[in-house]
Amino acid sequence: MEVTITSENFEQLKNGEQPLVVDLWATWCGPCRMVGPVISELAKDYDGKIVVGKCDVDENEDIAAELGVRNIPTILFFKGGELVDKFVGAAPKSVLDEKFKALL
Repeated sequence: MEVTITSENFEQLKNGEQPLVVDLWATWCGPCRMVGPVISELAKDYDGKIVVGKCDVDENEDIAAELGVRNIPTILFFKGGELVDKFVGAAPKSVLDEKFKALL
């Protein structure tokens, strides 16, 4: 399942029953536009197992600041409300798929 992460729903999703993957991106970011479709594919592949959220850092500066995100795209992996992994930059689907598998 893919959702839009906002200041209003972030804490609830982070502390939900399913693991959460957050793709922090911006419309002006070239590498973000490359990673975005890959994250969307993985959201479909892991539907029902992992919640995947997209967080526009320009619209949610508070979340990016809280998480210490300095570069985008940044992909954060949460389990049980805790940050368990992080990936910065663009990557092929196979690399990100391994990170998703490790989250389960």
